[in-house]
Amino acid sequence: MASKSESDLIKKVRKIEIRTKALSHQIFAGEYHSAFKGRGMAFSEVREYSYGDDVRNMDWNVTARLRAPYVKIFEEERELTVVLLVDVSRSGLFGTAVKTKRDQIAEIAAVLAFSALVNNDKVGALFFSDKVEKFIPPKKGRSHLLHIVREILHLEPESRGTDIGEALRFLTGALRKKCTAFILSDMLDVDPDGTPRYEEALKIAAGRHDLSVIRVTDPREETLPSAGLVDVKDSETGESVWINTSSQKVRREYSKWFSQVDDKLRKILLRYKVDSVSIRTDEDYVKGLMSLFRMR
Repeated sequence: MASKSESDLIKKVRKIEIRTKALSHQIFAGEYHSAFKGRGMAFSEVREYSYGDDVRNMDWNVTARLRAPYVKIFEEERELTVVLLVDVSRSGLFGTAVKTKRDQIAEIAAVLAFSALVNNDKVGALFFSDKVEKFIPPKKGRSHLLHIVREILHLEPESRGTDIGEALRFLTGALRKKCTAFILSDMLDVDPDGTPRYEEALKIAAGRHDLSVIRVTDPREETLPSAGLVDVKDSETGESVWINTSSQKVRREYSKWFSQVDDKLRKILLRYKVDSVSIRTDEDYVKGLMSLFRMR
């Protein structure tokens, strides 16, 4: 007999499955297919040259052997390998709206997974904090997908911090063949001046894989409320500091820092041609995902 916690987990998984599966079939399947299918071309066969064929596709070995011109025929890759890079660091537990960032990430990841399932793609997941917490290799099938969704909801990370570069390096080493990868994170892995720490790893991963970033934030991360003297604790390091949120200067400096983080992230993603979308915890993610799919 299942324990109460296991029973609650099963109910939660089922609830997410019902909502996200419906969205995947009704809304996202076509958009997902259009956005990610045909991104690569695979060799299919050779046939005899016909007038108008691209000479760059000539198969010179076959041409020489048969003493007649032959060309290579390519077709769209119909099957993708999709990998979800899911941030499970402690900062994901923050949320001042209806959901925490991790709740929002979980549902978005489930939608992407079900969309891949509808299109008969393989799906894998990489869960990371400041280390790779768990890697589930890509496979097909509903039971495999539900295993991923359970881990998204249930996995308890051993570490508290965030190291996006480590996750990207693992992806690059684990999957030699090109895959479609989604980073689901708040992307708050930066130096004190707001510079992302993962640029080199992102550059390498984006050169090998079809990479997209889905950044999940909370509205209270962008601006500080005027609430007097507040004890602010870093959920990842455990360090705390008292700040006077009634000070306009403090609020202004904080907003400036967060804008710098946004700006530097945006420039890096543009530099390496990585598609991205930002979705807040108080927003419906449907519009954001549609926007990501359509920009491709």
